[in-house]
Amino acid sequence: MTFCCEMMKDNAERRCDEHPDPFDCPDNLIFFSLRDGYGLIIHDGGSSYIAIKYCPWCGAILPSDDD
Repeated sequence: MTFCCEMMKDNAERRCDEHPDPFDCPDNLIFFSLRDGYGLIIHDGGSSYIAIKYCPWCGAILPSDDD
């Protein structure tokens, strides 16, 4: 997978030794899946996220399932 910038890559691929579920880790900011695209994780105890269309670090347009 190719990411728009190093910050997006680092955050989308972040894995935590303490929290196997990315939604449980307070350090995980970005949700990414090939099926669902990109989102900002909402740390409310669930698995919610807000879909995003632009990279929060470099501003690049993110690929979507429509592309």
